[in-house]
Amino acid sequence: MLLKTPIHAQHVAAGGKMVPFGGWEMPIDYSGKGLGVIKEHLAVRRAAGLFDVSHMGEVDIVGKGALAFLQRVTSNDVSRLQDGHAQYSALPMPTGAPVDDIIVYRFNAERFLLVVNASNRAKDVAWLQSQGAQDCEIRDRSDEFALLALQGPLAASILQPLTPADLTSVGYYKFTTGTVSGLSATIARTGYTGEDGFEIMVKAAEGPALWDALMAAGSGAGLVPAGLGARDTLRLEAKMCLYGNEIDETTTLIEAGLGWITCVEPHKGDFNGRAVLAEQKAKGTARKLVGFEMKERGIARHGYPVLVSGQAVSKVTSGSMAPFLEKNIGLAYVPSEHAAIGSPIGIEIRGASVAAEIVKTPFYKRAK
Repeated sequence: MLLKTPIHAQHVAAGGKMVPFGGWEMPIDYSGKGLGVIKEHLAVRRAAGLFDVSHMGEVDIVGKGALAFLQRVTSNDVSRLQDGHAQYSALPMPTGAPVDDIIVYRFNAERFLLVVNASNRAKDVAWLQSQGAQDCEIRDRSDEFALLALQGPLAASILQPLTPADLTSVGYYKFTTGTVSGLSATIARTGYTGEDGFEIMVKAAEGPALWDALMAAGSGAGLVPAGLGARDTLRLEAKMCLYGNEIDETTTLIEAGLGWITCVEPHKGDFNGRAVLAEQKAKGTARKLVGFEMKERGIARHGYPVLVSGQAVSKVTSGSMAPFLEKNIGLAYVPSEHAAIGSPIGIEIRGASVAAEIVKTPFYKRAK
């Protein structure tokens, strides 16, 4: 039986087309009320969109040994975090491949919150529990919260009237606690779209009231509900990895271009996969994740063969028409010697090789 987020009734009322996703029933788009992936995507780029991400998992790491434990089980340098700061990171295995990619929030020296992917929640908690935590507790609190993502260039102007918190003081990958529309909330300036925006966490039972308040506040500013389809095309334009596509238990963080969340400096100490990742940082990898643009007519879909000199070398990890850029783009792993920008590749579509070219990423980067 599929799980439902606290916002389920709002999705249905808004015309959400509900589909199975990682064990949850989630809206792929809101075509029932005249929207759809392209309209939702463009609204986020030009105004704002509201996403329900309550299916994501939240895991507390609490106790005086929390920092030391996280330094040992995550790839990034948790010691750099101050109270009210967040960090993109991963849970690497000894192979250097991630169990999951996560966001780490530091509330204080003895409380950190991990936001993990919905489909990996049980696996992540089991992995953390297997790592021999000392002087700290691992608490799965996922069912306690609703989490909404307000994304787009008008996100701050929509949210600010609903909260006494000064959003100008909440920088990128920082967060604060306060109220939104009278509801106790954690307000983080993060996101998965390439746009400015906020993720707002409240008690699960208060999720519907938060959704309604945000939609009402943005009604005159072009705010629309946005589903999984737009979330995927937006993150692809911004070249943000999706677990199960670009990263999984067979791809190392360095291969995936995530060396920037992988700290192998001596002060961090040892952690799972450090030796492998340090060697790859120093010597390079046999393959790399690259972005490509189709040069001929055709859309590269997930799983389509990637060709170099006519020979299949991998498969497309993500591919789509990019609604804002009006191009057909994708991501794939290729041998490192063929990964230079401008290199030609082919994408096999219905048995034929269609020309593509490796390009600089991210495909889209918002103006500062």
